[in-house]
Amino acid sequence: MTDIAAFIIKKRKTIVLSFAILTFISAIALFFVSVNYNMTDYLPDEAQSTKAIEVLEEEFDRTVSNARVMIRDVTVQEALLYKKELEEIDGVSDVIWLDEVIDLETPLEMADKDLVKSYYKDESALFSLTIREGDEVAVTDAIYELIGEDNALSGEAVNTAVSQQMTGKETIYAASLLIPIIVIILIISTTSWIEPLFFLTAIGVSVLINLGTNIFIGEVSFVTQSVSPILQLAVSLDYAIFLLHRFSDYRKQTEDPEEAMQIAVRKSFPAIAASAATTFFGFTALTFMQFEIGADLGLNLVKGIVLSFISVMVFLPALTICFYKWIDKTQHRPFFPRFQSIGNGVMKIRFISLAVVSLLIVPSYLAQGQTSFIYGIGELPESSRAGSDTATIEEVFGKSTPIVLLVPKGDVAREVEMEQELEKVDYITNVISYNQSVSATIPSEYIDESVTEQFYSEHYSQIILYTETDVEGEVAFSVVETVQEIAASYYGDDALSLGESVSLYDMKTTIMKDNRVVNLLTVVAIAIVLLLTFRSISIPVILLLTIQSAVWLNLAVPYFTDAPLVYLGYLIVGTVQLAATVDYAILYTEGYLVNRRKMPRRQAITKTLTEKTFSISISAAILSSVGFILWLTSSNPVVSSIGLLLGRGALLAFILVIFFLPAMLLVFDKAIRKTTWKANFYREDHS
Repeated sequence: MTDIAAFIIKKRKTIVLSFAILTFISAIALFFVSVNYNMTDYLPDEAQSTKAIEVLEEEFDRTVSNARVMIRDVTVQEALLYKKELEEIDGVSDVIWLDEVIDLETPLEMADKDLVKSYYKDESALFSLTIREGDEVAVTDAIYELIGEDNALSGEAVNTAVSQQMTGKETIYAASLLIPIIVIILIISTTSWIEPLFFLTAIGVSVLINLGTNIFIGEVSFVTQSVSPILQLAVSLDYAIFLLHRFSDYRKQTEDPEEAMQIAVRKSFPAIAASAATTFFGFTALTFMQFEIGADLGLNLVKGIVLSFISVMVFLPALTICFYKWIDKTQHRPFFPRFQSIGNGVMKIRFISLAVVSLLIVPSYLAQGQTSFIYGIGELPESSRAGSDTATIEEVFGKSTPIVLLVPKGDVAREVEMEQELEKVDYITNVISYNQSVSATIPSEYIDESVTEQFYSEHYSQIILYTETDVEGEVAFSVVETVQEIAASYYGDDALSLGESVSLYDMKTTIMKDNRVVNLLTVVAIAIVLLLTFRSISIPVILLLTIQSAVWLNLAVPYFTDAPLVYLGYLIVGTVQLAATVDYAILYTEGYLVNRRKMPRRQAITKTLTEKTFSISISAAILSSVGFILWLTSSNPVVSSIGLLLGRGALLAFILVIFFLPAMLLVFDKAIRKTTWKANFYREDHS
């Protein structure tokens, strides 16, 4: 590292210029990175709904309905005119209304009342339609212009459009709140007004390069676009802080700033590398998710950690040596006390800390596994137009979630028998098929193609089921299971189903498998890094127990508060919190081991708390601020959930590292000494 550090200092201007050019190019490139807002696109290829979507698009050249429009105070004839106008909007297809299921030349009083009420009730008409994927914002805007403020539009496509419109705005809003908070925290933690800008510049450069290089991936998910930049900033800012603090320390030992920076780079490399490695491997575990939205985020975070590490170890030293005089000219006195007496206080309550965590750890572990989950993006707030419209439609027509069944074409008798059985299933309100809408006794060859193409393709029959359930939940998933079981009893594996509730059911099945794999890989990877870092068997166990306890406590809160949790947030934060906050435990334990070689265990713990609590509190404050800002600023339930879990998790990890970890190190001091290679602990321990 000595030669590398010398090279960085020698070529500092070239390095700064090169990073500046690369950052500029990346900043332009990020505007050409496509963002995917459709979570179902990230289901694995072998998922049943994925296969069904492919068949529907290939055979029928369409997708399942993803929006509903309600028009108030209209006659049947006026509703038909609205239907025609909706069909004429570019990007709208497959508009379904009452005329598709009954003959409107027959008086409505003679038709099935329940069927009519599904489409026309209290002089309000309800249309189901498909909005073209990728154009949700433009198409929903056109529909709003047609229907005005008094009517309503809802559905999966509307939620996607809202996410598209809000993601960019909310990310900028979150950054505008977050950066001043981080600057304030950094100013408090340093003795220079300008030094925080060096930290933010180094990590900001790596964030922009990470976003720009996504152009080589093709597209990223909206979760990645919203969360990855801010997470990268929060998680890797510690690297820059640690390096410049070392630089400041060594400047007191030598008058030559270049020599001080070379020593700082060499001495800080192992600690920064260990911190980056734990985070790197923790995020790598996300890439093994079958639900590829986790893999998408994991890849971006892994790439971001690597870029942040390179930026801190190469760009930041070069930048600092070029402008270190600015730091010297903007010195200020310390603003914050350095926790001089915290060590004695922690030692006085060490048994209470152990007892409290010991009592909570098992219930928390059990509770976090019993939380009720949301597998989609959740409901939009009623304060928004989309949320208000959804409530308005449900107030008049109730809930309606379509399930599309695709079965092999040809056996009409079997189709009719299956449809009759499906009609008896609880929560299924309507079955639309050729046999129901036309007649099983009339051969399709005698019917106009414009009618039959809605129900028959070359190889498949399409049957649409309308259910009065939410898009997800126990009832919705139970209906999906029942429908699939009935269809399978008639057609085996040849029967396919799709729809929002089916996709979310597949998502639930996939994610639950991912949970076990990701958690195991995260723990094993971090344990290996800790084993190599500390050359100890017992220390990794103690550190992982400390941070994992914080994770379980965090994820148990929704259970005890009876609040459903977005599962994607649960899965991601379980990994991110462990990978990001284990650094606190590493920083404290490294200091403890150094002090333990010079003094008795209790004195070593007290001294380490005095030395490290301030640094750990700064890191926790930054990560917690990031989480709570995401929670407060995002209208997307997935992003908001991740933010809340991250903010609360960082605080819990900080509390356990400061209070529980020292108590554990004190209790297991002898075991640590015996299971750590070349521990060289101070032997005269009479505490």
